[in-house]
Amino acid sequence: MADIINPENEEDLQAQIEEVEALSSIYGDEWCVIDEASRIFCIKISSDAEEQKLTACLQIILPPDYPSAAPPIYQINAAWLRGSERAKLANSLEDIYVEHAGESILYLWVERIRDFLVERSHSFGPVIQEEKVNVTAEEDVEDDEDVPDLRVLGENAGKTHFFLDQANDEEIPPIKHGSLITDRRSTFQPHLAPVVTPGQVKMVLEKLYENKKIASATHNIYAYRIYCEDKHSFLQDCEDDGETAAGGRLLHLLQILDVRDVVVVVSRWYGGILLGPDRFKHINNCARNILMDEGYVASADEACKSGAKTKRPKSKKTK
Repeated sequence: MADIINPENEEDLQAQIEEVEALSSIYGDEWCVIDEASRIFCIKISSDAEEQKLTACLQIILPPDYPSAAPPIYQINAAWLRGSERAKLANSLEDIYVEHAGESILYLWVERIRDFLVERSHSFGPVIQEEKVNVTAEEDVEDDEDVPDLRVLGENAGKTHFFLDQANDEEIPPIKHGSLITDRRSTFQPHLAPVVTPGQVKMVLEKLYENKKIASATHNIYAYRIYCEDKHSFLQDCEDDGETAAGGRLLHLLQILDVRDVVVVVSRWYGGILLGPDRFKHINNCARNILMDEGYVASADEACKSGAKTKRPKSKKTK
């Protein structure tokens, strides 16, 4: 069922309708409507290069107060796009939003991503294909677990901003690093930080990528949940970083454990042997372990004694 549109959002809704119609006309079959009522769309973008054709899928959720007051919620799915390259592209999209605040910007975003793909294909040549093979080697391995739908990212899309935070005095939260899990030469390591704004999430990711070992990981999967007390809702998102469905599974774990105000990153260094569904088990076990170590989740023994499934960190006051 579609959300009830407040009168003050009618102009935004009309602007969205006109923008979507224009994009559908411009891009044809490349533009896809996932859930019109929830304002969820996607578009396949390619570099149009003959020899090194790169593609990316831009998934978009339009909040009720876009474009007047909020940016689109987005996720870029591209197995080859990782680390500093992904951060560079995200920053350029943020710059476009800031420069054109209050305006419809999806066309500018799509064309900026296309320009980025063209630049990348011209700069790196054959290396792209080698990276793509490594990153997507396990994408065809299937398992029977339920994969959370993309739309869980937008359950509160109309109430919160996704990535922009204008505070300039934020400090980088303390980052904790968890124990390694190794299986058939693949290594997994979790990282965790307390966060209360999307800006802090971005700072944590940038800080982690300053570490050469972490930056060289085959995948850096992350998910975060932030509780917006004034709106009584959660701001949350996740990223696969080439490990298809891993980000959604990690976010689903955070939801099940009911943890909040935290970002969890799991680095995986691929060892050359396919792990199949076991890789998801290791990613979630890494995340669960560091959440327990840092006091966000009760251990099994503590849960049995108290009857509680989760708890907040000792440093935070809860009602």
